[in-house]
Amino acid sequence: MSCPPSPLIENYLRETDFWHVANIGRGCKLDPKLISAFIERWRLETHTFHLPYGECTITLKDLQLQLGLLVDRSVLIRSVQFADWGAICYDLFGAILDNI
Repeated sequence: MSCPPSPLIENYLRETDFWHVANIGRGCKLDPKLISAFIERWRLETHTFHLPYGECTITLKDLQLQLGLLVDRSVLIRSVQFADWGAICYDLFGAILDNI
């Protein structure tokens, strides 16, 4: 992201402890060749990177340490085809947004 998240969602991001995640990488230049090299070495069937010196997996603990994510709470996952988004927002965040 080159600019900060919208002020309209800042409070929601802070309440869910995701504010710092939304700001990760601001001002950092990504190396497209390095990203391409990792993508080419990713093996979906084993969820690992196959590198010249062996396999490498990114674990939840890695994300916790590198990104500062909290991993000691309930996980937010949901597969939704058709839904009442207001109800989903209320279930997950305890609030209903004015504009979904």
